[in-house]
Amino acid sequence: MNNSLMAGVDIGGSHITAALLDTATGAIVPETWQRNSVPAAGTVEEIIDAWSAVIRASYARQSTPVRIGIAMPGPFDYEEGICYIRGQQKYEALYGLNIKELLAERLGCSKDKIRLTNDAACFLQGEVFAGAAKGHAAVIGLTLGTGLGSATFFQHHVEDAAWWNAPFKESIAEDYLSSRWFVHRYQLLTSHSVPNVQQLLNTGDEKNIRYVFDEFGVNLGTFLQQRLREQPAELIIIGGNIAQAFSLFEKTLHDTLRISGIQTPVKQAILGEQAALIGAATAGLEGKFNPHEKYHY
Repeated sequence: MNNSLMAGVDIGGSHITAALLDTATGAIVPETWQRNSVPAAGTVEEIIDAWSAVIRASYARQSTPVRIGIAMPGPFDYEEGICYIRGQQKYEALYGLNIKELLAERLGCSKDKIRLTNDAACFLQGEVFAGAAKGHAAVIGLTLGTGLGSATFFQHHVEDAAWWNAPFKESIAEDYLSSRWFVHRYQLLTSHSVPNVQQLLNTGDEKNIRYVFDEFGVNLGTFLQQRLREQPAELIIIGGNIAQAFSLFEKTLHDTLRISGIQTPVKQAILGEQAALIGAATAGLEGKFNPHEKYHY
């Protein structure tokens, strides 16, 4: 057995990606990369079978990994492995079940070999380990998409910040910093409905696209002002699907921060889906891995 191999797994709302990380070199083993769709509204057996098939395929031609790290959306009891996802149109069938035990049974391994970690924390762990946050000691990471993910990196430790339900404006942060805000705001402005941010961009409605993204940048900057007053950082990393349009809200975001006297730089994540895989594989191993060493991806 090659004791330097660990599996990194990223579970999303409709897909799963898995690959092996060679800890001797710090590299993802390219030929192990696997990705497939998941029936998120399916039965327990359908979901677990889909997850297990991709994980097994990632090491089908390699040594069995010494551990399997999984980036998982919440709410979740990550230590015990209990799923508490409900009301999100995904994985409803798994509510209250021990996912570690179910996966261990399918994969034929001990549940102690499986580590579950919040997906936003994995994203930031990966960017600190080998991405846009490498070399920094105090970092905030946000993933902007169907929901709001948040994590912090301080004192060589990454943890889930769980800011999605932080009080903000007339509701909570996620209501203003996720794709559903874009959909709702564009409909209020134009009386036209779009299903997601990508379709909004595809409308070609430059005037209203600019207006919506400028307003989003102000919202994000205002929210970050609150967080940075409580927990100063030297860098903010933005990831997730909405971050692909970073150039459209970057200026108003920075302007909003500067008006309040905050000079903290905000950068777009650079590793894409690799961040979650690297973060999942290395989560909890800060003492064994130095994110400031030279690794290659």
